[in-house]
Amino acid sequence: MEVGEVRIAEDRDYSELKRMCTCHDGWKQEYQKNGITVWTKMTEVSEFKMVKVHSTLKDVSANTLYDVLHDPGYRKSWDSSMVESYDICCLNPNNDIGYYSFKPPKPLKARDFVTLRSWLDMMNEKIIINHSVNHESVPVKKNCVRGISYMTGYYIQASGNPEQPGCVLSYVTQCDPKGKLPVWCVNKVAQYVAPKVMNKIHKAAKGYPKWKAKHNPQWKPWLYPEQMTLPRLQLNQILSIEDQKNAKVIDETNAQEAEEKEEVDGEDSSSLGSTADAE
Repeated sequence: MEVGEVRIAEDRDYSELKRMCTCHDGWKQEYQKNGITVWTKMTEVSEFKMVKVHSTLKDVSANTLYDVLHDPGYRKSWDSSMVESYDICCLNPNNDIGYYSFKPPKPLKARDFVTLRSWLDMMNEKIIINHSVNHESVPVKKNCVRGISYMTGYYIQASGNPEQPGCVLSYVTQCDPKGKLPVWCVNKVAQYVAPKVMNKIHKAAKGYPKWKAKHNPQWKPWLYPEQMTLPRLQLNQILSIEDQKNAKVIDETNAQEAEEKEEVDGEDSSSLGSTADAE
């Protein structure tokens, strides 16, 4: 789907994400360690590289991983960079619009995204995709830079039974965090941030069954449509995204790497442009 486009995702949209995850032609490998591989690719869509990450998770089931990526209540406990996240409305039980804001490495300004998210569960294969849209209920906020997700998605492949441990998680994003960023910050995304995001998701997935058992274990609206209570989208609430795409550029190139290093290289590294979110 095109950025700003609002419609129910079709088979071709999910197939395109799957193709990007499985075809490596034109991609440059940037990192490979401990079962995690990172590639980047230049495109005409944005000055920021497209980033792709693969991670093999031998001790987590595809079903659990899918739940972790969906469950908004659990995200608060593992996504230390998140400031605020909530759902706005839905198109149908498999397509919704939501808001997500996060704190990037200091001293950069906070970023936020408004995205249309779509998901498809095919048992052994599970896909979540999103792209930016403009909803009237979430105008651009002061002291927060509105980023653009051109296309972000997760592709989960079960190694066998999706209920049993063993799966591969692929993540692709073409995202513009907006603003004029320092070179060190852009480079860190592929070298450090993307692998650490995968590690955090892996760790979160291992702890999810125990957490969910104590927190409304039967509530999973991403699996059970009858549990969804979001209001339906009113098309007159959708605005043009051109103003956001062409927003005034905030120059942050003077931000110093020394202040950022602890955040990115440490255990609690924040994400910038790599988490336009599936939330």
